[in-house]
Amino acid sequence: MFTELKREAYEANVALPRHGLINLTFGNASAIDRAKGAFAIKPSGVDYAALSPADMVVVDLDGRRVEGRLNPSSDTPTHRRLFLAFPGVGGVVHTHSSHATAFAQAGRPIPIFGTTHADYFNGEVPVTRRMTPEEIASAYEWETGNVIVERFAALDPADFPGVLVNRHAPFTWGPSVGKAVETAVAVECIAHMALMSLRLAPDLEPIEAELLAKHFKRKHGAGAYYGQA
Repeated sequence: MFTELKREAYEANVALPRHGLINLTFGNASAIDRAKGAFAIKPSGVDYAALSPADMVVVDLDGRRVEGRLNPSSDTPTHRRLFLAFPGVGGVVHTHSSHATAFAQAGRPIPIFGTTHADYFNGEVPVTRRMTPEEIASAYEWETGNVIVERFAALDPADFPGVLVNRHAPFTWGPSVGKAVETAVAVECIAHMALMSLRLAPDLEPIEAELLAKHFKRKHGAGAYYGQA
């Protein structure tokens, strides 16, 4: 019933270690079928090298497992919360990639210094507030999704296709899970470059507004002209 969806999720998950975004079994990717109201996600704690498409677990938007013999990722409630809040999202990726996670652990957004960053985000990569003891003690993974959604109260998730969860790590998303993987690669890349830029120029100012707008809008929105039709 969900063969293609599980294949899509599998391909995204095994791409994460291939791009150097994963250590051990940390991280996960999910792909949603909006028409069927269900998404496929990595099983919990399974080594990436041992995964197969059949291992992907399908969960509906009420949180019920509808296909798969293994337990879904412990982060499944966070993915579900994002799918419910962001209707344009077709896939979600969570990694603990080193440089982006360093910013998350420090509770700092990734500042936007150059055009590589501007190709993906219409500003700095945002960071959430710290979770409260009550949120951590209750439905932790669901509340993780809630703090992300709260941070996006005044942000468009299409303009900012990712976030750093304070003290935790990055989540990215996109119209497809493949695009969410691409953004996860970009977030790690721009985090690394931001750290190197700050070492070279500790007082470096953010990119000029005109250059940010030019690079973001040539790839995104009605006037985009980058790439092929």
